[in-house]
Amino acid sequence: MLWAVNTIIRKFSSSSAYYQNKLKLALIGQSLFGQEVYTNLRKQGHKVVGVFTVPDKDGKADPLAVVAEKEGTPVFKFPRWRVKGKPIPEVVEAYKAVGAELNVMPFCSQFIPMNVIGFPKHGSIIYHPSVLPRHRGASAINWTLIEGDKKAGFSIFWADDGLDTGPILLQKECPVEPNDTVDTLYNRFLFPEGIKAMVEAVQLIADGKAPKIPQSEEGASYEGIQKKSNAKVNMAQPAEVIHNWIRGHDKVPGAWVVIDGKPVTLYSSSMLSGSLPAGQPIEVEGASHPGLIAKSGLILFGSDGKALQVKNLQFEDRKMIPASKYFSSDEAASLDLTDDEKKMAEEIRAIWKGILSNVPVIDDTTDFFKSGAASMDVVRLVEEVKQKCGGVQLQNEDVYMATSFQSFIQMFVRRLRGEDQEEELVIDYVTKDVNNMTVKMPYQCFINGNFEDAEDGKTYSTVNPTDGSVICKVSYASVADVDRAVSAAKEAFDNGPWGKMNPRDRGRLLYRLADLMEEHQEELATIETIDSGAVYTLALKTHVGMSIQTFRYFAGWCDKIQGSTIPINQARPNRNLTFTKKEPLGVCAIVIPWNYPLMMLAWKSAACLAAGNTLVLKPAQVTPLTALKFAELTVKAGIPNGVINIVPGSGGLVGQRMSDHPDIRKLGFTGSTPIGKQIMKSCAVSNLKKVSLELGGKSPLIIFSDCDMDKAVRMGMSSVYFNKGENCIAAGRLFVEESIHDEYIRRVVEEIKKMKTGDPLDRSTDHGPQNHKAHLDKLVEYCELGVKEGATLVYGGRQVDRQGFFMEPTVFTDVEDHMFIAKEESFGPVMVVSKFKDGDVDGVLSRANNTEFGLASGVFTRDINKAMYVSERLEAGTVFVNTYNKTDVAAPFGGFKQSGFGKDLGEEALHEYLRTKAVMVEY
Repeated sequence: MLWAVNTIIRKFSSSSAYYQNKLKLALIGQSLFGQEVYTNLRKQGHKVVGVFTVPDKDGKADPLAVVAEKEGTPVFKFPRWRVKGKPIPEVVEAYKAVGAELNVMPFCSQFIPMNVIGFPKHGSIIYHPSVLPRHRGASAINWTLIEGDKKAGFSIFWADDGLDTGPILLQKECPVEPNDTVDTLYNRFLFPEGIKAMVEAVQLIADGKAPKIPQSEEGASYEGIQKKSNAKVNMAQPAEVIHNWIRGHDKVPGAWVVIDGKPVTLYSSSMLSGSLPAGQPIEVEGASHPGLIAKSGLILFGSDGKALQVKNLQFEDRKMIPASKYFSSDEAASLDLTDDEKKMAEEIRAIWKGILSNVPVIDDTTDFFKSGAASMDVVRLVEEVKQKCGGVQLQNEDVYMATSFQSFIQMFVRRLRGEDQEEELVIDYVTKDVNNMTVKMPYQCFINGNFEDAEDGKTYSTVNPTDGSVICKVSYASVADVDRAVSAAKEAFDNGPWGKMNPRDRGRLLYRLADLMEEHQEELATIETIDSGAVYTLALKTHVGMSIQTFRYFAGWCDKIQGSTIPINQARPNRNLTFTKKEPLGVCAIVIPWNYPLMMLAWKSAACLAAGNTLVLKPAQVTPLTALKFAELTVKAGIPNGVINIVPGSGGLVGQRMSDHPDIRKLGFTGSTPIGKQIMKSCAVSNLKKVSLELGGKSPLIIFSDCDMDKAVRMGMSSVYFNKGENCIAAGRLFVEESIHDEYIRRVVEEIKKMKTGDPLDRSTDHGPQNHKAHLDKLVEYCELGVKEGATLVYGGRQVDRQGFFMEPTVFTDVEDHMFIAKEESFGPVMVVSKFKDGDVDGVLSRANNTEFGLASGVFTRDINKAMYVSERLEAGTVFVNTYNKTDVAAPFGGFKQSGFGKDLGEEALHEYLRTKAVMVEY
């Protein structure tokens, strides 16, 4: 899997002068951006002689101050530098005393006097988030979006006595996507590239190569700071102008309109593509056409007749709801009850009074649980209401979701009227008659319990590797789709039934999901086969079969996640109770590979859900179909909306946004080591989210002469050719003891010749197609390089001469340790064999461990002492002894070294999706 990373690289001189030229710097600024600039300048060898930042807020220091104080850099926290426009002498003197040669000002929010700006030898440079001279002023990013600019970017300029008017040192640009917000622009480009550019600018100054390009007044603009009071939307404009105004104010200060006489703030705007959805009309002040509350959100119309949609609304009390829920929100609308409904409400009030006998009066604000009700009272309430008001279906969960009397009555009346019945899931399937059945495949993004097109309407083709034909067009998710999915997952965790659900009930839903997967296992295996190329029998047993086992295993863990009590030193004369709680993290992101599409989904998401989290999952771009079919089954299982969201698309767009998103608390990834490193970096820079990585491998398999030869041949072949070699734990290199080497190779080749390569749906097929064309081409190149390096190609090494992406099972011998194929993973059906001297146990161990990978390993020998000795010394997360590819849902799986960290499967996998809270009580 490739993860496209858009970077702009400027080549520096590698001369010794470049490394010797360093400056003494004063950093004047704040925020995480300022912290990162500080850290990276120090890494480059520059000396920061003073940090000047803002005072602590609510007892908490600015991030720039935190890191500087930790490293012993002098830190000054001046509330202001000037009074009535004049510099404060003691502040200026304190600044001058540090002796800076250059002022670096990243995100500086204070007005700095000119006798400070011009004091250092090299003056001062400032970061500004626009391509100057356009959008001078503090709201530059907002106005980039409000004005509908096609390009955004930043400038680093030399400070002068004007407002953002100084000479330009360095500028960089990026395109503005149709649904970018301030947050997406900042996270995607302005923050990461801005940090690099600040460091680059300082080095240019140190090397005497920094330009000073005067700003042109042509195209110059200045716009004032946007405030809530002037952020009201003018609805008498074209739809795109309204969309730009809303996204330019998202999240601060928030664009607003008046709906039903109340101010409502609008978030997550996008232009509406496709046909107009059905919805309930709603009056919007100043609009020429009423809005619509639809399943996708609030639809607004511009003066040009075009439409946009808004996903989230916020009321004056700061509570935010999905726009689609406007009419079911207590804040937005209260039901007018009929006389019969009022009579029922009073009967229900009497039931509440009978249960809450300690409460003098049951009024609209009375809270069922705050008034002392317990779980048994919930059952009583539900059963009494059902008995008194026959025909209304209530569940215990309804009480937990509507705890005040007013909200309970509102819920009850809507249930009575049939207004809140779940809409039947609408799926626009692609159907195919294949494998003696008709398979029905969803192909759209799955967000908040619904299948829907990507917001910008983009699609891509997913291809059947057996013949290269297009199976269907799949929605190609955008950054905006990821943001919607995360928003849905966050709402489901914070306010939905999932976060409040009894763990045993959560387990019941996961068991139901596993049952549904089993009911559909043949359809799932067929989809897996045509989308990934897996041999059908393997897809049925392993791809799908182990996925079912995984969900059943973790369903059983839901009500067994426990903390512990801890004896600590008592604070005499008082006593203490100290205990730990295991809590879910919140919204988790999962990125899965293409070799086991459904199984990798199950390995990660089952533990994630069992722990109580919600998730946003990105399937591999080339194999999305079983993940989307799985999404359909989650709805049938009763998993609440928003708990599971699936966004197919590219790693560079969807995966990168997941890494950067501030509301995601954990990211689990399976894929290549280089991409794992990029993910880890992005997760650290964004919000320090938790990460688990299952990355590349070059697993050694050592075969000693005292092995069971029949088993060693059979298992050795399986270690390489299982799932066409597209197997993370595949034996990347076999070490065969010299005395049996030739016989072993002879027997392997004999068995390869018996293997049937062909249609993976044919039950007699042993070896199916590689997953996609680019991977097949890479495997052919890999084999060609092995031959060039001098390894002996014993068998295979070529593409099979037939339609589709088939690779011959391949065997190399005489592979030396320095060769590329000895060190790098093929991820295909290529057996790489090296011999070792008889009896040289420690020597072969040294060679086996001489790799930066450590995912799996294996040893074949009848000598149990030797087996244990070798297994203790092999540096890998899994060691197979006289077997291979043996995994079980109860056994933890994960690598060492650059094969990653964190575990899938087993109890340990749960800890990847939990946090531990310590509670100390004194009594």
